[in-house]
Amino acid sequence: MRYNIKHMGFLKGLFKKEEAKANSLVNVKSPSGSLVFEFSLKNGSPSYRVLKNQEVLLSNSRLGFEIYNEKPIAENLGVVRILPKFKDETWQSVVGETLDIVNKYNETTFYLAEREKDGRIFTLRVRVFDEGVAFRYEFPPQPGFQRMIITNELTEFNLDIHAKSWSMPAFTLARLETDYEERAIFNLTGSRQTPFTAELPSGKILSIHEAALINYGSMTLGLNKIGRLEANITPLSDGMKAYLTLPFETPWRVVMVADTAVQLTKNKMILSLNQSPRMNFDWVEPIKFLGIWWAMLIGVWSFTASERQGATTEHALEYLDWCEKLGISGLLIEGWSDKNLAKKLDKQKILERAKQKNIEIVAQCETASQIDNYEKNLVKQFDELEAQGVRYLKLDYSGPKMLIKGREEFHQSQAGVLHFSNVLKLAVQKKMMLNVHESIKGTGLERTYPNLLCTEGAKGQEYEGGGLNSKHAVILPFTRMLAGGFDFTPGIFDLNNPAKKVYSTLARQLAFYVVFHSGMQMLADRPESYEKNRDALSFIQKVPVNFEIEVPLLGKIGEYYAVARRGRGETDWYIGGIVDDVARTMKIKLSFLEKDVKYNAFIFRDGDIADFRTNPTDLKIERLVVDAEDELEIPVVGMGGFAVRLMKA
Repeated sequence: MRYNIKHMGFLKGLFKKEEAKANSLVNVKSPSGSLVFEFSLKNGSPSYRVLKNQEVLLSNSRLGFEIYNEKPIAENLGVVRILPKFKDETWQSVVGETLDIVNKYNETTFYLAEREKDGRIFTLRVRVFDEGVAFRYEFPPQPGFQRMIITNELTEFNLDIHAKSWSMPAFTLARLETDYEERAIFNLTGSRQTPFTAELPSGKILSIHEAALINYGSMTLGLNKIGRLEANITPLSDGMKAYLTLPFETPWRVVMVADTAVQLTKNKMILSLNQSPRMNFDWVEPIKFLGIWWAMLIGVWSFTASERQGATTEHALEYLDWCEKLGISGLLIEGWSDKNLAKKLDKQKILERAKQKNIEIVAQCETASQIDNYEKNLVKQFDELEAQGVRYLKLDYSGPKMLIKGREEFHQSQAGVLHFSNVLKLAVQKKMMLNVHESIKGTGLERTYPNLLCTEGAKGQEYEGGGLNSKHAVILPFTRMLAGGFDFTPGIFDLNNPAKKVYSTLARQLAFYVVFHSGMQMLADRPESYEKNRDALSFIQKVPVNFEIEVPLLGKIGEYYAVARRGRGETDWYIGGIVDDVARTMKIKLSFLEKDVKYNAFIFRDGDIADFRTNPTDLKIERLVVDAEDELEIPVVGMGGFAVRLMKA
């Protein structure tokens, strides 16, 4: 909402103490009528419930704020006016899991005022989709109330305490790179990151998250004193949650709702709740890339400036040759913007070779979370990259906290969020595409800024070698992947290397390219590993990084997942499936295929003697002729997977 003088006059006429109703009960229904957001104002205190087909999903949940040096905005309120609205559109993503995204909801805006002279005013905007609910608080400028300091957001999400949940702990020095934990709500400790996914005793699946996080601390969840989940905004170093100048809109508070776990993975509310792009992004191109990276992780070369330094002119030129040979269009070079490492990089020579071979350079910049220093040089760095013709940038923010204005701040705090927002906007000006590690969590900003091709926001394969548990990958589709493209760094073929033991089969590594969407998809291993297994490489070479249609097929949180995708402008389909450490036979119905058309199915599956511990590279490739009436039965070993390419015969 945009506020102007005319609008303020309208509000002034609206908010009269004698008109404000202290008691109100209003239902906002989804377009089909199945999902209901019930807004209640009882004796001046606002709350809400969420129901589906009369089943209570969220019980009575509080709304409001505590504000520094002022009384809370949570009581003595009245409803002055209620405005309904209906929206039904289909918008198209630039990069993503699906091209056409339906954005259909009923919206109701509740104009609220404190029932006293010179009382403060705000609105609660509610949108109810068939697949979930969302709401945000909006504060217009008003006399005597033009700035506020949030000390606590009182928003509750009152779930059944016996529901199972999957989430990561918040406020750890490992940022968003911690283990997901399965816990009953009543057994939660501390604050938890979102997306926070839960299965109710009835079987319904919910996931709580936020959308359009721009100038506010990231929302986490924790049990309050009465046993309800409550928003716990990531604090600044002084303990405050956010410093705000009005007008201001909070991020959307989102509750995604599904009957099954598989259905949840199709939810695109987070994207739709962000603004559409305000400029042309036809310059954005997804990419696959190699990297001078895994060799450093396994200790062949070093990340630091030394005789064993990995980022050198020699290695870069060698890897550019490999990119050409393997048919990969990008090369990540660590330390591109590091003064010490760059001493061994003849950038001009590397750029000339890359241009000759039509290979894009993905420049890595490690900020070490020294934001004060980084922001001083930010524009200069982007100008240099632009002059070099570099269009892809991988930003790293390693370190437990960020140094911002001389203070140590959480990455997810308002200060960190503002920094990321500013960098993203600068990248738009320079027409650069970003892959951000140690990032803030995804909240759908890639709709507004499609050059944000992916982020990290969870443990990826760099944690292999004992740092990933057996259920991690099969929890991600139902949690982290709801928040946007993920740089999981898949494609490890050297699975027997004792320096970095990867608990996966080769078929599982291929499946990751379908299961984990990313607009910047890495081939993480050393190029020699791909050269030794061209058959497996052939799948990675063909699988797209930008999709038109997705069809989730099978899934149980923490146990297994399978999805089918079709690339943009293509007729081929790709299927990826993964499991935890329990062997299964996965039955894949092909009813999503075009009717009465035969397809050649190339199935890359775990071999008959595959074992993720002792024989992880055993891969079997089968070819079948199938159609939409068929069902594939694919055996999968523990920590295994499968990948399928379906081509019209």
